[in-house]
Amino acid sequence: MPKTILITGATDGIGLLTAKLLHQAGHNVLLHGRSQAKLAAAASDIAGSGADNLETYLCDLSELGAIGGLADAFRSKHNQLDVLINNAGVFKTPHPRTADGLDVRFVVNTLAPYKLTRRLLPIIPTDGRIINLSSAAQASVDLQAMRGARPLDDMDAYAQSKRAITLWSMSLAEELTDGPSVLAVNPGSLLASKMVREGFGVAGKDLHIGADLLVDMAISDRFRKETGRYFDNDAGRFADVGCEQSQELVDIQNELTR
Repeated sequence: MPKTILITGATDGIGLLTAKLLHQAGHNVLLHGRSQAKLAAAASDIAGSGADNLETYLCDLSELGAIGGLADAFRSKHNQLDVLINNAGVFKTPHPRTADGLDVRFVVNTLAPYKLTRRLLPIIPTDGRIINLSSAAQASVDLQAMRGARPLDDMDAYAQSKRAITLWSMSLAEELTDGPSVLAVNPGSLLASKMVREGFGVAGKDLHIGADLLVDMAISDRFRKETGRYFDNDAGRFADVGCEQSQELVDIQNELTR
């Protein structure tokens, strides 16, 4: 049976390829992006003339106040979301601080998916799946930097934001004892995405390494009963990430996303 799947950051890179593969498999794919032109181009690239099971949603995830509108727009059309893939992410940017004084990496990579997930949870069934994009680059979170009190360089901000999303994935899974399942994943290091090209100056590895895994995590039986875990695709297995700072991070996320 076709699933309804929302993918954030789906206008390029691993998000776009994952959307394309899921659409080809017959699923109802909802594309999120922050540029209407890029959304239109992505939809055209994916669907051509067969766009019956493809929708687009516009929202700048660096504006936390806009996320409620994104969730409302989706819920106005759908009463069930089977899979949420929080893929959108930022590494290097010419504007690292938001208007509220927060680091944009924490906002887009951690706080926005947290807020969006919370808003959509009522329509995700117990057998649904929430997949949060993490990274092999993770570092202990400076809680004051997360609140915007201290600036961080690009790599520190990115690594800490990815640690934060990994830890709150574990925490959310503990809360949702009956489901849906929640997983964090490193889809593969230095894949051929725009982020990797601009951030590291390398072409990167085949995007299918990550996209094929995300498709697997979204729809296959292999991951059906897994929750509260972190999958490291570089190693090809689940990995232990510990749980330090989990409650502090959840408290801050609740504070900043009210």
